[in-house]
Order: sequence, then structure tokens, then C-alpha cells
Amino acid sequence: MKEFYNQLHKKVYYIVMLSIIAFMAMGLFIENPFDFNIGYMSHMVLVVILTILLLIYPRFETHVFRTLLIIIGTIYFYTLFFLYPETLSLFVFLCVIPAFSILFFDAKLFYLSLFFNSLLIACTFCFIILFDYSNNFSHLKMDLIGNVINFISIQVILFFIFHLSYLRIKKQRLYYEQMQQSERLKTTGQLTAAVAHEIRNPLTVVKGFLQFYEKDQSLNNETKKNFTLMIDELKTAEHVISQFLMIAKPDKDKKMERVDVKAALQSITDLLKSYGIIHDNSIELSVEENCYIAVHLIEFKQLMINFIKNAIEASDKGDSVIVKAERKKGYVEMKIMDQGCGMSEEEVKSLGTPFYSLKSKGTGLGLMICFNIVEKYNGTIHFTSSKGEGTMVTIKFPLDKQ
Repeated sequence: MKEFYNQLHKKVYYIVMLSIIAFMAMGLFIENPFDFNIGYMSHMVLVVILTILLLIYPRFETHVFRTLLIIIGTIYFYTLFFLYPETLSLFVFLCVIPAFSILFFDAKLFYLSLFFNSLLIACTFCFIILFDYSNNFSHLKMDLIGNVINFISIQVILFFIFHLSYLRIKKQRLYYEQMQQSERLKTTGQLTAAVAHEIRNPLTVVKGFLQFYEKDQSLNNETKKNFTLMIDELKTAEHVISQFLMIAKPDKDKKMERVDVKAALQSITDLLKSYGIIHDNSIELSVEENCYIAVHLIEFKQLMINFIKNAIEASDKGDSVIVKAERKKGYVEMKIMDQGCGMSEEEVKSLGTPFYSLKSKGTGLGLMICFNIVEKYNGTIHFTSSKGEGTMVTIKFPLDKQ
């Protein structure tokens, strides 16, 4: 289905772009004197360049390519404005040039386009006032102040359109990510409710019989050792089922505490120091004073131990795992950074999915529980990672101001 929509979007894109290219070609050939002077040749070259850029854009959807496309487009419209001053509508195109960058939903590109277009318009008006002796732009001179006010008004309107639409897209993206995570938890909860107890009951029976035979004096020590191993494996299976049950029915009645993040993280890093030494890694802790959050302390420690332990395991020998915490805009923001192999964008999106793990023996349940804990206390988790550059986990909890 995703491939179908991608193909559909590409077809629509190429239909629209071919229509635009056709209009540019019409402007080049229809009722245009074929004087192969510098102006006409510049017009033709810009049409060819824009055509190529528009057709290959789907293959190079990068910030640099978008910037190049907007720059060439800006040059194209300003070239037309000065080549064909008798076409009054071209001034309108100059006013709305930043609107084209809105289509990319790229904030940096929009503000860059808005700034340079304002600068170019200012230079254009100065040129018209000082050097337009032939009165080619008399239609603008007749009401110069009015045209300037109109230009400024259009830029302000474009700014508000972009600002409001950009904020809305960001909120929708965040909502979509939250919905994805909720669906993951819901799926696991439904699966757990269906099978967890049915698995746990026979395990309890088998474990009971094994414990009985383990204490049987008539059996030799070698046989008892085998029973002990089997009991240990059953305990592991019970632990996995308990993790399932925790995801399906989180204990929301647990009493929340006012947790001092600095003291809690200090305790956690002291606990994991020996684990880091085994892997030849160190933990660097930096926590701002007066960082308090309202959570269940044991669950908070479980959450942070899981992420710090993962960071240690992902790091190369000799690397440091950095743990930071600070207050920021009504939240306590905690960051765990490693210098390991990192993850691709697809791998980051799959984190938290049931049974998805990058570890050879991982179940993926530990990370699901982390998501569950953070959601329960109105927090957020964000992963920043790329291949070969390590990973940064950012966890936010509301600041407890009491």
C-alpha cells in the first residue's frame, strides 16, 4: 500500500511539473521575438535548468537540492521581470516567491527565501528609482509607496501562513508518532491478555513438580542439578511473562514520589560502574541541581538502567557513556549519549515494536516497558541516531515544582 501511494504521489508530481514546464516553454516561444541576444539566451538557459531540476527532484529530496531549486527559481522570476517589464503580473510573482518554499515545509529554507527576496526587492526598487530613465517600470513608479506596502503585506501574510501550517504539521507528526506508540502498546496488551495466563498456569505446575523432584533424597546430585537448570529456565520464562503483564496492565495505582534526579542518577551510575568496567567503558554524569520529578522511584530506576545499560553495550571499548540532566521549559530533560555504531532511520522508527530488538538475544520487551513507564508519567522519549555516529536518547518528564 505504501508503494502504491508513493507511485501515486510521483505521478501527480510529474503531471503538475510537466504542466509548469509547458507554461515556461510557452512563455519562451509564444509571442516572443526570437532575438538570440543575451536576455533571450538567459531566459532559455534558465528554463532548461529549471526543467531538469524539477524532473530529477524526487531522486534528490535534500535540503541542499531544495535550496538550489529555490535560488534558480528566484533568479528565473527576476530575470523575467527585467527582460519583460511590460508584463505587469511579474511583480506579483516576485512578491510570492517565498510561497514556493512553503511547499517543502522547511523552516530554514522559508526564512532564507523570505530574507533574500526582501533584500532583492529593496534593490529592485532602488534600481527603478535611480536608473529607470526609460520608464520601463512606470506602472510601479506611479504608486511606489503603495507597491512597497503591498509587498510588505504579502510577506507578512506568507509568514503567518507558513508559521501556522508548520506548527500544525509538527503537531500532527507528534500526534502520529504517539498514535503509533499507542498502537504498539495496544497490540502487545491484547496479545498478552489472550495468552499470558494460559502460559503461566502450566509453567507453574511444571515448576512445582520440578521443585518437588529437586528435593527428592532418592535422586543423585547430577539429576538434581538438571532439575535446578530447568527451574532457572522456567523462572526466566515467568519473568518474560511478567513483563508482558506489566505492559498489558500497568500498575497506575503505584504511589508517585518526589524524586531527586541527581541523587537517583548518581545511585544508578554507581550501580552500573562495574558493568561499564567489564566492557571497558566509563560513565560520565552531569546533572543540574534542583531537578525533581514525580514518578515511582523503582520504575524510574528501571527505565534509566535499561537505557544506560544499552548505551554501554552499544559502545566500543574505551568509549564513555555520557549522562546529562537539566531543567528546560518546565521539564527535566535527561540525555544518554553513546559513541557506538548508531542506528538507521528505519531502525529508530521500529524501536518499541513488540519483539523487535537489535540484540541477538533481545526480546524487545525491555524497551516497550520503558515506553510504557514514560507514557504513564506524561513524559516523552526521542532517539537521535545515525550509522557510525552513535545514539542519543532524550527523555523528558514534567518538572515537579512543589
